[in-house]
Amino acid sequence: MFVSDNLSVNEKGHLTIGKVDTVELAKDFGTPLYVMDEMMIKEVCKSFKESIDKYYDGKGLVCYASKAFCCLYMCRLMSLEGMGLDVVSNGELYTAMKAGFDAEKICFHGNNKTDEELEYAVDSKVGRIVVDNIYELERLDRIAKAKGVTVGILLRIKPGIDAHTHDFIRTGQIDSKFGFALETEEAFEAIKKAIACENVKLRGIHCHIGSQIFDVDPFEHAAAVMLDFIAKVKNELNYELDELNLGGGFGIKYVESDNPSPFETYMEKVSKVVKQKCSQLNIKQPFIILEPGRSIVASAGITLYTVGGIKEIPNIRTYVSVDGGMTDNPRYVLYRSQYEAVVANKANLERNKTVTISGKSCESGDLIGENMKIQDIEVGDTIAILATGAYNYSMSSNYNRIAKPAVVFVNESRAHVVVKRETLDDIIRNDIDV
Repeated sequence: MFVSDNLSVNEKGHLTIGKVDTVELAKDFGTPLYVMDEMMIKEVCKSFKESIDKYYDGKGLVCYASKAFCCLYMCRLMSLEGMGLDVVSNGELYTAMKAGFDAEKICFHGNNKTDEELEYAVDSKVGRIVVDNIYELERLDRIAKAKGVTVGILLRIKPGIDAHTHDFIRTGQIDSKFGFALETEEAFEAIKKAIACENVKLRGIHCHIGSQIFDVDPFEHAAAVMLDFIAKVKNELNYELDELNLGGGFGIKYVESDNPSPFETYMEKVSKVVKQKCSQLNIKQPFIILEPGRSIVASAGITLYTVGGIKEIPNIRTYVSVDGGMTDNPRYVLYRSQYEAVVANKANLERNKTVTISGKSCESGDLIGENMKIQDIEVGDTIAILATGAYNYSMSSNYNRIAKPAVVFVNESRAHVVVKRETLDDIIRNDIDV
């Protein structure tokens, strides 16, 4: 009935998430409102962990890609679930450290880390800094030397894989701002320089081929390419890499037509490639790291809005205006990302209307979606946009000085705020009145 298994309809005809009435949530906490199902997040984490333990003989780590959704509560939850963490900025790392996260289980990414970020990562004893370019490698070695420490690193490699996804979220091909290219021998030269550094310890290599990928084939291909490279390093430099980070990018179901592979299928098929290649190439099986983000939180989240106006333009379209938009969900503006919508207070009725849901920002392009099927709609109704747990809160903004919504977690009929709704005072908190 819905794209996410945690959604249902109660006896009032209202949409529920994790058995909690979304109409009541909107009344209690206001709209716009991000809502996340904590039990679903925990279940997905457990499945990922059990799967990587099963197929890699307990020699692996699942690191949650915190860019999908990051706050103190989320970092603490990931720690309690035994997950690692992928961070890409001082802000994400600071949040993790404030949450008491084990720094050894953190991977620090980024294609242009500042000295301040590198120093903070070193001081925090981050387990793996994923080095993106030679300049960063040289700076990190100098910083570590000045502090009298040795830092564990991975090198980010571009395996040259076309993941058949949106151009903006394809990151594994040669034409990418991320990582070292295999085709030009850039990656091999980087390996040699990393080995020669005095204050970094090259633990392994990393790749990430893109996001929202439905097929397993690109992941299998990427694993094979990376293992071939590990064998080349062993054979030509007599250096064995201990770790292989295969990134994330697993697709989820946003609309009914989406057909992602279950991650259990991904894990099984890719692990077969890893084991076969290691045997064939006569290399030890590396410790495997994965970095799912969207696939952990996207389906667990929804966003609730209140309808403020309806404009019917005969023979053209019907605009339904809500009290949010591109400031809390910019993904349609950026990627033309598709979503499903439900009138939360009429969820038991047929979705028989086609509408364009528009936001309140002063931009014609401020849309959440076009040609969306929805129930009969009236001003004052509550609309739920489904599968918004990833990259909505993270990418939200204060454009037009609009305050960011609150984030509420639901857990077995209990709802609690994990991120407060911004106030008008929050909007001007960094302004200097001269």
